[in-house]
This record gives sequence, C-alpha cells and structure tokens, in this order.
Amino acid sequence: MHEWALAEGIVRYLSNVVGDRKLKSVKIGLGELQSIDEEILKFALTELMKTKGYELSEDSVIFVRRPARFQCRKCGYSWGFSEVSLDDEDREAVHFIPEAIHAYVSCPKCGSRDFEVVEGRGVEIVEVIIE
Repeated sequence: MHEWALAEGIVRYLSNVVGDRKLKSVKIGLGELQSIDEEILKFALTELMKTKGYELSEDSVIFVRRPARFQCRKCGYSWGFSEVSLDDEDREAVHFIPEAIHAYVSCPKCGSRDFEVVEGRGVEIVEVIIE
C-alpha cells in the first residue's frame, strides 16, 4: 500500500506550508499512469493529518485525475492513454511501473517506441486553501 507512504509525504509538505493556520482543503493531482486508490489515500491523509493536530475532513481532500499524454520524438504525434490498446495485465504493469509503458506501447502513427510521457505521471499538490 504505497498510498500511506504518499500520504506521509503529502502530510509533511502540508504541515510545513500550513504551520499554525487552519487547513481548509487540499487539491491533489493524480497521474493516470499511477496505481493509486483514491479512497485509501484520502483516508490515510485525514488520519495522518489528525496526528499532526489538523482536522481535515475527507470532503476537504479533492483529487484531480491527470490524463496521460504521450508525444513521439520521431514524428511528433501526440496521443492519450485512452487510445492505447492494452489487456488488463499489461495495463496493470504500466500502472505499477509507469516507465514500463515503452515496453507495451508504440506511436500509433509511426510505430516508434521513442516517445515521452508528457502528462499523467506522479502526484502533485495542485492547491492548498488555508483559512
């Protein structure tokens, strides 16, 4: 369950940003290529925030899914993860190790595996609202 480890990092960041003030809400971007259970992460965040003395309701944690986008370095074509045909096993492998995408996907236009992941990886703090 890497959601708890992610939550610990987010809580450490929030504690530093918020300080003595009251945290009203936090918006977190989740890349489509990551395998993150939103409910577990939300629960972990609210529980860990309590240990730091902050009250944060589950309604105050907002997730924004960041769709994955790719761009071919050879021909410049851009496409999304929704356009990729993968079976469930391969899709799961990519979710656990996003860098593995190059083993399963090639550019739909020219067939090259030389592409970059432009969006849709990782976790980011999008917005912190403090009262």
